Amino acid sequence: MNKLILGVLAVLLFQACSPEPEVYLFSYFQGNGEDGLHLAYSEDALHWTPLKNNESFLTPTAGGDKLMRDPCIIKGGDGKFYMVWTVSWNEKGIGYASSEDLIHWSEQRYLPVMEHEPEARNCWAPELFFDEADALYMIYWATTIPGRFPETDSTGDNGYNHRMYYTTTKDFVTFSDTKLLYDDGFNVIDATIQKVDGKYVMFMKNEIKQPVAEKNIRMATSNQLTGPYTSASAPITDNWVEGPTAIETDQGWVVYFDRYTKHVMGAVRSTDLQDWQDISDQLQFPEGTRHGTVFKVNQSVLDELLKQ
Repeated sequence: MNKLILGVLAVLLFQACSPEPEVYLFSYFQGNGEDGLHLAYSEDALHWTPLKNNESFLTPTAGGDKLMRDPCIIKGGDGKFYMVWTVSWNEKGIGYASSEDLIHWSEQRYLPVMEHEPEARNCWAPELFFDEADALYMIYWATTIPGRFPETDSTGDNGYNHRMYYTTTKDFVTFSDTKLLYDDGFNVIDATIQKVDGKYVMFMKNEIKQPVAEKNIRMATSNQLTGPYTSASAPITDNWVEGPTAIETDQGWVVYFDRYTKHVMGAVRSTDLQDWQDISDQLQFPEGTRHGTVFKVNQSVLDELLKQ
C-alpha cells in the first residue's frame, strides 16, 4: 500500500511540475470588422477551426465608426490578454481592451494616439509588444500625415503615404509621446515585431502601388525595440498581400498574411529567417478570415473557449 501511495504521489507531482500544453490561437475579423472579434484554434498551426461557430466574441463599441479590424492580441507580463485594433478607416485613434480569459472583456476604450496631429488621416493595424526587460508595452501602428514625407506622397492609394509610429505604456493609463518608429523612405503599413535571439525582427508591408505595385511583406531588424531598424529586406512573399503575423513553430518560423485580392490566407515558413518557403497550399482557415494575430495559449484557456 505504501508503494502504491508513493507511486500515485509521484505521478501527481510529475503532473504538477509539467508545463501545461499550449495550442495556437488566431484572432481575426470578417467583412469590414463590423461584428467584432473572431477566434480560431489549431494544434499544428496549419489547420484552423473557428470557435463559437465563427461568431463574434466581442462587439466593437470604441470610436466613431465602431469597427474592429486587425485585432492584435498578446499575453502581457501579468498573464492577462491585451488587445488593440483599428476602429475606423479615418479616425486618429485605436481601440483597446483587456481580458483574463478571452471571453469576458474590459470596457473598450478609444486611445487618441494621433489626435495631436491635425492633418493625420488614420491609424491602421495597431500592434502590441510586451518588453519584459522594462516591463512596458509598446503600441505601434501606421498613419498617413499628408506632406510629412512629400517624396513618396504619390506612391500609395488615394494619397495615403504611411509610416510607422509608436507609444509606450506600463498601465494603459498613461502613455509616452507618440514617436516615429519606422521610415525607410517608402510607404509602409502592417508592421509586426518578434524578438529572436536578442534581436527585434520587424515584418512589414511595402505599401507602394505607384509607379510599380509592390504590396509585399519585407523584414527589418534592430538591437532595440524602438529602433533604429535596418533597411527593409527583399520581399519574402509575392505581391498583393497584407497583414503579416508571425510565430515560431516546431517546423520553423511561420508568417501568415492575407491574400486580400483573392480572399484567402497565405503563409511562408523559414528555419533561419532568411530562406522562405510558401506553404499557403497547406493552410485551412475559416471561410471569410481576414488578417489578425497568431499567438499561443494554455490548453485550459482553449477548453473554456470551446464551451462558448
